This record gives sequence, structure tokens and C-alpha cells, in this order.
Amino acid sequence: MNLDTIAVVLEQPESLALKPLTLTPPGAADVVVDIEWSGISTGTERLLWSGRMPSFPGMGYPLVPGYESVGRITWAGAEAGLTVGQRVFVPGARCYNEARGLFGGAASRVVVPGARLVVVDEALGEQAVLLALAATAYHAVRSLTETPLDLIVGHGVLGRLVARIAALADGAAPVVWETNPERAHGAEGHGYVVIAPDQDQRTDYRRICDVSGDAGLLDALIARLAPGGEVVLAGFYSQPLSFAFPPAFMREARIQVAAEWRPPDLAAVQQLVDAGRLSLAELITHRQPASRADAAYRTAFGDPNCLKMILDWRSIS
Repeated sequence: MNLDTIAVVLEQPESLALKPLTLTPPGAADVVVDIEWSGISTGTERLLWSGRMPSFPGMGYPLVPGYESVGRITWAGAEAGLTVGQRVFVPGARCYNEARGLFGGAASRVVVPGARLVVVDEALGEQAVLLALAATAYHAVRSLTETPLDLIVGHGVLGRLVARIAALADGAAPVVWETNPERAHGAEGHGYVVIAPDQDQRTDYRRICDVSGDAGLLDALIARLAPGGEVVLAGFYSQPLSFAFPPAFMREARIQVAAEWRPPDLAAVQQLVDAGRLSLAELITHRQPASRADAAYRTAFGDPNCLKMILDWRSIS
């Protein structure tokens, strides 16, 4: 069994390289996966890359990023519950001897407990890297039977997924705010509209979901709520959040924090995708071979036209 891998390693903020690493030997409940594609997160991974990520257990450098990977099982332990040849979604890995694996999915080969993996439809191909982000969006929406989200702030890839899922609720017609004209397109056929905030005069939104990560928006969002309305914070905020109390008091506003996805969210998303209700198309806009990882990360974080960058690992042995 080959326990060598090539991985993206963040050696320190804004210093990234492809490096050979050795993997921890798999146990009976583990599998070895050869990665085909991995996605670059412009939220969490941007904070890791820039050095602005708040401290978490397992944080530190050198670190292997990535929690949106897809690949094929090449070895399966007797207790893993999976078989060789299956294509699986990998939500990260902690299997490296020479680097931290707080996320750990950006590598050519990984060792992961079989219980953490999700078998994916062959037809999805590279789009399967979006399953974790779609599950995050579903977790923010919470349910298609609750009060619908009627305003989403931000039309990046997460905002688009939130809007696509929110639009599936009965009677829903979400509005999305986007300040960058280059990101205003892409709503056609998905049941929502995109407008600039200054074009919107409404102050009766029942549920607003912010995916922008802008810590300074809370007062502006509370001002747009109907009485008893709710703001769902689904971005990742590196700065403290605060708000003026009187406007929130007068509206009896609620603030909900949406954390990371859970297995039931991923299962729900898979059902929506399999049923043809949720499309993952037109969200991956940029692709690079893994050998160009440094350039790919810089494009993902610096090009406003890049919704989702993926690395192709299939040429890395």
C-alpha cells in the first residue's frame, strides 16, 4: 500500500507549496482515497491563508487545508463499510505525519475513517466537491417548511446555493443583495432575483441570511426586518459583531448563528440533487491542475469573477 501523498501545505500565512508527506497507516475502519478534485473555500481557507483565522483546536502551521474533496477508494479496511472503487466525498482528513490536518483534504491521497465519507453519484463528477457547501447552505436555511428566507446578502457561491435552496420552499421568492455588478448575474431559472441594496426599499423582511462575512452589516440588516424578524448569520466573521440595541428592541429582532453542516443536512442535499430539485451547475467557474496550487489559491481569493476554484489531482501520482 502506498502511504505517500502530495499535499497543499500552508507553511505560514500567504506561503503555500505542494509537498510530499507520509500518511498515517490505515486501520480496519479506515479507507485510502485517491483524490480527483478538491475545492478551495473563499471563506474559511481565505482566513487560513491570510493568517486571520481565529484560533481553533488543531490550528497552526504547517497545515494542509481543504474540506471539499472527491476521490476514489483504493483500499478499504474490513470494518470501513465501503468498497474499493467507490467515488466518495471527503470532508477533510487528519492523516499526516509532518503537517497539521485541521482540514486536510487538499492532497493527492488521504486516509480517512470510512464513517466520515459519503458515497456520491458518478454523474456528479467534479460538482460533488460542492456538496459540503450545499449542506452548509441547507443548514442555514434550516428547513423548507419553516418561515422562508426572503433576503440573502451576498451572491458568491454560498449565497447562490442558499438562494437556490430557499427558493424551493412553497411560496418563496427570495431577494439577493449583491454590491458587485460582476456577480449580479446567474439567478435566471433558479427562482430568485438579485438587486443592489440601494435599489431595495423594503423594511418587512421576515428572515434575512447574511453570507457576506461583513461584520459591519448587522445594523443595516436589522433595519430591514419586519417586527419579530430574524437575521441568520451564515458567513464566517473574523471580527467581533455588534449592533445598536434600540432598533433591534423595537423590532423584537432575533439573531441566529448558523454553524457548520451536519450529516442530516448533507443527506437532505443529496436527496434534492438526486431528485433534480437542486442544481449544482454553473457554480464551478475556475479549474487548475494541482501542480498550480499557489496560483489557484491566489485567483480564488483575488478574482471577483471566481465563484469556485477547484484543483484537479488526477495528474498527480
